[in-house]
Amino acid sequence: MAIMGMNYSLIYEFPFLLLLVLLQVHTCMGSNTISAGQSLNGNQTIVSKNQVFEMGFFTPGNSRNYYIGIWYKKAGNQTIVWVGNRDKHVSNPSLSSLKLLENGNLTLVAGGSTVIWSSNSFSRLPNSTVGVLLDNGNFVIRDVSDSSIVIWQSFTHPTDTILPGMINGYNKIKNESIVYISVRGLDDPAPGNFSIEMDENPTSLLFKTNGSVSWSAYWIGSGFTTGYVDKKWTKFPYGLDTTYVENEKESYFTFAPTSPTALTRMTVEASGKLCQYIWRESSRNWTENWCILADGLREFNMLCGPFTVRDIYNTTLCVCLQGFEPKNTKAWELGDGLDGCVRRAPLQCNARDDTFVEVRNIVFLSQPEEIKVKNIEACRLACLSKCSCNAYYFDDSCFIWVDDLVNIVPSSPHEVRPYWHIRMGASHLSESKVANRKTTWIAISILLGWLFLTFLGIGLVFLGMRYFVDSLERVEDSLVLYRYKDLKLATKNFSQKLGEGGFGSVYKGVLANSTCIAVKKLMSMQQAEKQFRAELKTIGAIQHVNLVRLRGFCAESSRRCFRGFCAESSRRFLVYEYMPKGSLDSSLFGTSLTVLDWNARCRIAIGVAKGLCYLHEECRECIIHCDVKPENVLLDEDNNAKLADFGLAKLVGRDFSRVLTTMRGTRGYLAPEWISGLAITPKADVYSYGMLLFELISGKRNNTQLEQGMEHYFPFRVSKSLSHGEDVFPLLDCRIEGNAEREEVNRYCKVACWCIQEDEKSRPNMSQVVQILMGVKEIDLPPVPLFLERLAGVSMEAMNYYQVTTSGGTTQYYSFSS
Repeated sequence: MAIMGMNYSLIYEFPFLLLLVLLQVHTCMGSNTISAGQSLNGNQTIVSKNQVFEMGFFTPGNSRNYYIGIWYKKAGNQTIVWVGNRDKHVSNPSLSSLKLLENGNLTLVAGGSTVIWSSNSFSRLPNSTVGVLLDNGNFVIRDVSDSSIVIWQSFTHPTDTILPGMINGYNKIKNESIVYISVRGLDDPAPGNFSIEMDENPTSLLFKTNGSVSWSAYWIGSGFTTGYVDKKWTKFPYGLDTTYVENEKESYFTFAPTSPTALTRMTVEASGKLCQYIWRESSRNWTENWCILADGLREFNMLCGPFTVRDIYNTTLCVCLQGFEPKNTKAWELGDGLDGCVRRAPLQCNARDDTFVEVRNIVFLSQPEEIKVKNIEACRLACLSKCSCNAYYFDDSCFIWVDDLVNIVPSSPHEVRPYWHIRMGASHLSESKVANRKTTWIAISILLGWLFLTFLGIGLVFLGMRYFVDSLERVEDSLVLYRYKDLKLATKNFSQKLGEGGFGSVYKGVLANSTCIAVKKLMSMQQAEKQFRAELKTIGAIQHVNLVRLRGFCAESSRRCFRGFCAESSRRFLVYEYMPKGSLDSSLFGTSLTVLDWNARCRIAIGVAKGLCYLHEECRECIIHCDVKPENVLLDEDNNAKLADFGLAKLVGRDFSRVLTTMRGTRGYLAPEWISGLAITPKADVYSYGMLLFELISGKRNNTQLEQGMEHYFPFRVSKSLSHGEDVFPLLDCRIEGNAEREEVNRYCKVACWCIQEDEKSRPNMSQVVQILMGVKEIDLPPVPLFLERLAGVSMEAMNYYQVTTSGGTTQYYSFSS
């Protein structure tokens, strides 16, 4: 009876159980497709073939609004990568449906009739399409019989997330970009304030804030660079295989993780950052790998564990420090370095058995503990006295790192730093080396102690004689406000003049700490104090490896009265970093026996171009230099170029144009729009840069060649040779003796000719110039500039001729009639 009762129970319950199973199957749809006429509603979803992505209705954050989206099925708590109806939500998913219509249009309908969103895709034949969610996160509507025919795909209509395989590109036929736009917040996926897209100029990426460019990056062959202050050009995306494609229809880039099984994504965050995330299966969470902030600066998070070096310039691979080995070998071989490394020889935690190894080419980004000691030996002993101390660094002060060493990155090859000292077990080195090192340190410590006392005495006397800027006021977090009497003392009453221009003279000075500075005394100042400081705030915030750094300024007013009449005057100075090799004109046109070789000239040309590119395209507010010439290009010890005097147009005010057009040595670099009175744009700097580039190639001033006749004018000779298909290599500065790449000389000549085109619309922008000079972008044959064609038919007598006589000699200028 019991058995019979059980059977009857199963008979009656079976239909109910079958219904539950069918309902569950309907909820998940058990498929990765939506066929024509089929729909999703309520909690129904479709899942990609290998269970990677899921698509359906979701609610973001704490919101009660519903949206159609795609998310990772197993990675994270519903990490959304795409949203369809981000501009308009639905309130009840049970009364809403996402349906693939017979005509191939994917439509979200609420309340049975209100269309909330649609893909606006249409097929040629009815019932000929199917929607498929792929394992890469792309939802495609394609032809049923031919899967290669894709009618619509979510990858070309993205939201804020860039997945591997997605493209960031520009359609040359439709003249439109694929734009990735941030969400407004965790609870609202509507379009936010930040976006990234490919520029219509190939190879360039633009990051925008409220529609205005915040920073840009361009393709350098294996990635993109933002061109910021680093001593070498770093690339992004970091740790990803990036591919760039350009053809007659489109230009785009796409990326893939270095490990094919890794889950990664890039997201334009609501906070204004572009970040890459990597899924860590061991901890079941997304780890932030790197971010580029809204102002273009980068930040990195720790993906490499303790005692590892992470190469931020080229890859995200982790490398163990010298004397260390991976802690988790299996994870390490799979590319997971989060567990870090451990010493091969354990520490004994005593001064007798532990020693240090010296490493120079790394930087610790983690915060150290500072200890007040007199010399490096005392610093070493301070570290040894703590068992938790793993490293120390001495540079006037002693810094020690306790606990595990994390966030270690390579230093720039141009940086010169004292050694870092990493603590090791005694067995790492032989006892004799340890003993010798101790003896050496004792001798060095005695010597340093003696030198310290000697220089301390000298320093006290020196400081007593030269009280200087130790108590200077620091303003705007970056600039120092100097006092006039301090600058007068530093420059020895302005006795050592470095140069002179229309905006004032430049003097060499030496601070109390022996730091050399260049002090520029400004003339023709028309601005009030408040406006002057506001402009300086903008200029002081600009930092780039190819721009001379502004250290500070002086702004003091004085009032003098005589018989009841009073007059006010202002003293205004700019204080810059000092460049030991001076300006480019002295190295290029001077009488020195040392000649700039071709590689140095190329490095200078690219450096100046990068500096201008930063001013034009990467600052929050476009800055036009307005006075690009060899005198304003300064060189450091390695002949790296730094552009000076940027921002003076705004500081000097309305007299800038008058001073500029009458300044000695400037007129020959001014674009035609300066003379004609047209509006000045960044393309005026491009023209000036072209003239400077001609002089780098020839090694002579353009105007001096013009004195011999138009046929000797170097820009005209180059442009005519190119237009006739002649070789321009013989026109290269003879002092180089032909030690240059012929193709490179030809490319530089073409760039110079394009830069001086009379119509500014025909000139390239500076980011394009950088790309061409670096050989990552092709360049067409330039036409002969129209003004050169006209001048070729004008005799020398028809040229308006005048000369300006100075203490340094006579400089000739020419003005041409059109």
